[in-house]
Amino acid sequence: MFHDEAQVYVEGGKGGDGVVSFRRERYVPRGGPDGGDGGRGGNVIFVADPTVGSLRHLRQNVHVRATAGKAGQGSNCVGKQGEDRVVQVPLGTIVRDRDTGLVLRDLVADGDRVVVAKGGKPGKGNKAFATSTNRVPRECTKGEPGESRWLRVELKLIADVGLIGYPNAGKSTFLSRVSAAKPKVADYPFTTLQPSLGLVEFADRRTVVIADVPGLIEGAHEGRGLGRRFLRHLERTRALLFLIDPVGEDSPDPIEAYRVLEREVERFDPEMATKPRVVAATKRDLWGDVDHAAQLSDALGLPVFGICAPTGDGLAPLLDRLLRVCEPDD
Repeated sequence: MFHDEAQVYVEGGKGGDGVVSFRRERYVPRGGPDGGDGGRGGNVIFVADPTVGSLRHLRQNVHVRATAGKAGQGSNCVGKQGEDRVVQVPLGTIVRDRDTGLVLRDLVADGDRVVVAKGGKPGKGNKAFATSTNRVPRECTKGEPGESRWLRVELKLIADVGLIGYPNAGKSTFLSRVSAAKPKVADYPFTTLQPSLGLVEFADRRTVVIADVPGLIEGAHEGRGLGRRFLRHLERTRALLFLIDPVGEDSPDPIEAYRVLEREVERFDPEMATKPRVVAATKRDLWGDVDHAAQLSDALGLPVFGICAPTGDGLAPLLDRLLRVCEPDD
């Protein structure tokens, strides 16, 4: 199971207490105050790490706490600070306060970090209360509790191209053919049950990252099938690649299939509908004498690439097109 959501309770460490202490020194009244301050409590910090692939570890460890600071000591010794608790999360993780909905940070780059719960302030030792009129202070303060809150953590994959298509349209086969990704491939619908990423490398060392999500069906934006839960993983992409199966027994009419997918994307997020799009008709080896790519192109007014992923037929021009639409603007 792909874990892309989690609710986590985080708590910074308590600040260490200050102490009352007096040194023994000649000519100093009562030895003089030398109680040290406590140590700061540890912070809870989330850090983006490209080696982490999901939020599974946060589902398994719901409570994340940093350590408390140590109490101060005599001889003006400050207590040891509490250790920060650093939690690695995948690139593309959005951290929100669960109760207010406030976004604390969108961690999109390697090393991005956010302090989600600050450690408590340390208490003051009696040395801090010494004055010209109070040379023998017998007071100190306690360390403060660390911040605590519930977080809602959500992962949105970072990719250049998002694959969109009906179940069994050939998305997983396409991804496994053009990249080193190994998604499950079978001849029945909904073989893809979780998002997967594939890296396409070109001869000039440029790359395109492609995200595959479970197939969409009509009504996906309302929660039908698996689509709505995973559509958000396509929100960060630069372009969308629609794969249409024109010959599948369970596939709708190719034109209608494209229109349905287009509507589902727009209803889920209107901004996604403005992304550049590329259309490909799959399973070219089963077309016979009918040029489904040309028919679909005429109906949509868009260029449509005919491909056969298992044999590699038609993949080169399609990948070149994806590379062009993903190149950043000058």
